[in-house]
Amino acid sequence: MFSTLRNKLLFLNLSITSGVIIAAFAFVYFIAYSNLQADIRQRLHTQPETQIQVGPDNPNQPSGQNGSPTTVRHRFADDISTFHVEVDEDGRIVRIESAVNLPESAYQQLVEIAWKNQDENEMIKLEDREWRYSVAPIRVQVVGEDGIPQAINDQNYSLIFLDVTEMNSTLNQLLMTLLFVGISTLIVILGVSFYFANRAIKPIQGAWEKQKQFVADASHELKTPLSIIHANCDALVASQEDTIQNQMKWIDYIRAGTDRMGKLVQDLLILAKTDDERITLHKEHFNLSEVVDTVSQSMEAAIASKRLSLTRSIEPDLIVSGDPDGVSQVVGILLDNAIKYASPGGWIRLSLTRSGRRIEFSITNNGRGIAKEDLPKVFDRFFRADRSRTYKDGSYGLGLSIAQSIIKQHASVIKVRSVENQATTFSFSLAK
Repeated sequence: MFSTLRNKLLFLNLSITSGVIIAAFAFVYFIAYSNLQADIRQRLHTQPETQIQVGPDNPNQPSGQNGSPTTVRHRFADDISTFHVEVDEDGRIVRIESAVNLPESAYQQLVEIAWKNQDENEMIKLEDREWRYSVAPIRVQVVGEDGIPQAINDQNYSLIFLDVTEMNSTLNQLLMTLLFVGISTLIVILGVSFYFANRAIKPIQGAWEKQKQFVADASHELKTPLSIIHANCDALVASQEDTIQNQMKWIDYIRAGTDRMGKLVQDLLILAKTDDERITLHKEHFNLSEVVDTVSQSMEAAIASKRLSLTRSIEPDLIVSGDPDGVSQVVGILLDNAIKYASPGGWIRLSLTRSGRRIEFSITNNGRGIAKEDLPKVFDRFFRADRSRTYKDGSYGLGLSIAQSIIKQHASVIKVRSVENQATTFSFSLAK
C-alpha cells in the first residue's frame, strides 16, 4: 500500500517536473530556431539591383567606351558563406559573384538543383555542406537622359546561396545539449524525489502502524475485563437459587471489571479529545503554584503508603496561561507515575520554578529507572517500561500519552531523563 502511494507521488512529481522542463527547453529551442530562420531569410532576400545610365551627354554621369550606356551593379560583401549567381530564363549561368571557394562543377550542380525545385525552404546537401537558397527575378532600373527613372524587369534571375552547415550544426548541438541537460535533470530529480517521497511516506507509515498497534492494544486491554465479567456472569447463572449475599464476590468481580473498562474508555476519550485539532483549547491565566500544591497534597496518602519522602520546591504565585484542569491532570499523572515507580522507602523531588518568561515543572524519583532503548517509547500508548507489572494498580499505559497530548496543546513538550537504577525525571514548561 505504501509502495503504491510512494510510486504515485513519484509519478505525479516527475510528470509535473517533466512537463515544466520540456516546456522551458522547447521554448528556448523555438526561440533559437526562429532567430536562426529569420537570419537566413534576411540574408537570402538581399536582392541585387542593376542600375543602367543611358546617354553620354550628361558630364556628371559616368559612361562607357564609345558613348555606350554605363551599367552600375550592386555587389555583395565578401561573405565567405554566401555567393550569388545570375542566370538567364533557361537557368544558364550568366555571372557568378562568390567569395566561396567551390569548383565550377559544384556551382553548376547547385544552380541546377535550385532552378529545378525553386523551393526556398528546401536544403541542398553537397560535399558535406548544407545550402539554403532563394530565387528571384533581377530588377533593372533604367535612367533616361532626362533623369527620369523607369523600372523594368529583365529576363534574368538572381540565385543566392547561403552555407547553413555551421548554423544547423549549432542548432543540433543546442538540441543535444538541451536533451542531455533535461535527461540529467530528470535523473537527479528522480533520485531526489525518491528520497523525499520515502521521507514523506515514513510519518504516514508510522502513524498507520501506531494506529494498528493502538487498536490491537486497546482490544487486548478490553478483552481482559470482558473475560472477567463473562466468567463471573456464568458463575451467577450457575447459582441462580443462591442469595445475592452469598454471590457478592462474583458481583464484586463484575464491578471491578466494569470499573476497569470504564477507566480505560475514559482515558481513550481523553486521548481522542486532546488529539482532535478541531477542538480549541480554552486558556485562562491561573496560579500554577496552587495547582501543583493541591495535587501534591491530595497524594500524600499514596506517598505515605509506600514510605516515600516528598521534597517540594514550589515558588509561590507563579501565573501561567492555559487550561487549569488539563495542567492539573498532567501534574497528577506525573506524580502518580513517580509514586508507582519509586523504590519503596525512596524519595520524590518536585520542583516549580521561574525561568525567564516560562515556568518550569519537574519531578524526579529514584528507582529502577528506564532503559535507554525504552526512553523513546515511554509516551507511546499502552507502553509499560516495567513489563512485569500487573494491572492491579489500574494502569493501562495511557497516562503519559494523555499528559503528552495535553502539554502539546499548550505548545510545549514533556521531556524525560533517566539513569537506570538511579533516578528518572519528567519535566515541562509553560508560558506566563
